[in-house]
Amino acid sequence: MNTIKFGTDGWRGVIAEDFTFANARIVAQAITRYVVRGEDARKGVLIGYDHRFASDTIAAAIAETVSSSGTPVWLADKPCPTPAISLLVKQRSAAGGLMITASHNPYNWNGIKYKASYGSSALPSIVAQIEKELAVVMDSEVSPLPPRKNLIQPLEPRAPYLDTIEKLVDWKRLRDSKFRFVFDPMHGSAGGLLPALFKRNGIACDEIRGTRDPRFGGVHPEPIEPHIAALQQAVIVGKYDAGLCADGDGDRIGAVDRDGTFVNPHQIFALLVWHLAGTRNLPGDIAKTFSVTKLIDKLAAKFDRKLHEVSIGFKYICELMLEQNILIGGEESGGIGTNLYIPERDATVSALLLAELMAWHGKSLGALLGALHAEFGEYHYGRVDLDVTSAQKQKAIAQFSGSKMAHLLDWPVVRRENMDGIKLYLGDIGWVMVRASGTENLLRVYCETAKPDSTRRVLTAVTQLVQNL
Repeated sequence: MNTIKFGTDGWRGVIAEDFTFANARIVAQAITRYVVRGEDARKGVLIGYDHRFASDTIAAAIAETVSSSGTPVWLADKPCPTPAISLLVKQRSAAGGLMITASHNPYNWNGIKYKASYGSSALPSIVAQIEKELAVVMDSEVSPLPPRKNLIQPLEPRAPYLDTIEKLVDWKRLRDSKFRFVFDPMHGSAGGLLPALFKRNGIACDEIRGTRDPRFGGVHPEPIEPHIAALQQAVIVGKYDAGLCADGDGDRIGAVDRDGTFVNPHQIFALLVWHLAGTRNLPGDIAKTFSVTKLIDKLAAKFDRKLHEVSIGFKYICELMLEQNILIGGEESGGIGTNLYIPERDATVSALLLAELMAWHGKSLGALLGALHAEFGEYHYGRVDLDVTSAQKQKAIAQFSGSKMAHLLDWPVVRRENMDGIKLYLGDIGWVMVRASGTENLLRVYCETAKPDSTRRVLTAVTQLVQNL
């Protein structure tokens, strides 16, 4: 049996190699042990699943595993996005939720996310407890108890989810704008949701790649370039005002302007901060992860909001949202949450707010970004993921941490930060950051400068430097 490692939201593995029925049951047993010991198991557990291969049958098997402990189970009767399970866990005051998904990973992966009773990712303290239970289960030779199928009931996940998020935006404004949208769920489990809400409220919204395809049409279900090429083409051909996109399990957003230009997650986050803290003037602080654009810092200052910067991973934003009044929090990968809702990433909610922003100003996403750049300056972001050896990874971190690296290309290194990775500030043009993956031989290089050319130059220079180590 392969090693099972429980991460931020749960566990992921390659289907039939790591992600097997046997291993899925082991993970479910560990989570159930935590629920029985750490939560009120009598309140039950919700189980949902996405469009990946065998997600529905894995969900049914896991439901049996959870029920064997005497814990009531509500099993989704159809695929749904992860945020729907998070929301229903909180609304029903359940003990927790399990979602069968590998999120934005390639099609040959699957996984299990655990959602805690407050309706979001497990906090680090909960993950630690589940990992302890996982070690017990994996070391134990005790046979699992038989399932108690009478404790498993069906759950309709989509209707209550849509009814809740429908209340978050100004539909009259959206109708009056006459904007036309196209939605791309990338063959994932958010399919049909945004068009249903828009059409219910008289707004034109078509959909592409809305059918279930466990291979996701041959691309990674991650709403970034180049995987969103189909959406870019659809926007141009259909002359839509914007294209909106969700990843495989519907918690990360992507967007395309009316001319087909990709709107990256940093820009989406900045636009939503501008909308909620500025235009709508809603109360609360702002949170971002360490790799997010510095434009957020300027927006927070303009609207006189406290800015919280945390390590990379939405769980750290969630932790803040549970403790303090955080209006909006976002991460580099397109995961954005607000206090209008639950402390959870949600692509459909982010898409609704982005459409409302357009309607409020009567402008395209490109025009709105232009207004932001005119006021705050330009921010051009890029990232590359480098396949490296373990030795190269260590040497690169040492090189960027050490004071000997005083320049990069034309620019002096004026400051360093090491909250989560090593970030170097280059003169007054911007920053570059290197961060080693904890689970793979990957080195992630992030950069943001005032010009597209300088961002490309920095990323190229760092790539060459690392490859020569």
